[in-house]
Amino acid sequence: MAEVQTSTQSGELSQRFIEFVMMHAQNAALFLGQIPNPKTGEGEVNLELAKMFIDQLAMIQEKTRGNLTSEESTVLRNALSNLQMAYVEVARETPKGAPQPPAAKAEQQTPTPKPAEEPVTSAPEPSGPISSTESETESKKKFTKSYGP
Repeated sequence: MAEVQTSTQSGELSQRFIEFVMMHAQNAALFLGQIPNPKTGEGEVNLELAKMFIDQLAMIQEKTRGNLTSEESTVLRNALSNLQMAYVEVARETPKGAPQPPAAKAEQQTPTPKPAEEPVTSAPEPSGPISSTESETESKKKFTKSYGP
């Protein structure tokens, strides 16, 4: 009886893992413009956010190596390779000076390398400080909190 219960729990966990991978893949596809934005109904491209989701899937693949069922491993590998190829295609089509959402402009640090150019097993490199077009005093004004008169 315990073996049947363990098998059922293992099957549920496997299904949840696959759903988790697919959710990350859908988010990456959304930011690659492959899935229309639910609010606007139009495809939007944000390469930085797409790269973040793709990198997270690559990290999950590396950290779970040897611990996945063949089905889980196949789903993760296929999702990751499809997203990496889509990223490269979208990055080639997107001009370097193309307008990006305001949040992406504020966070933009250095050009991001394409996933095909970096090995999947590489560790993330530390990034430099975030640069802003605002003066330092304006930035401090936005984040200063007053608790009294």
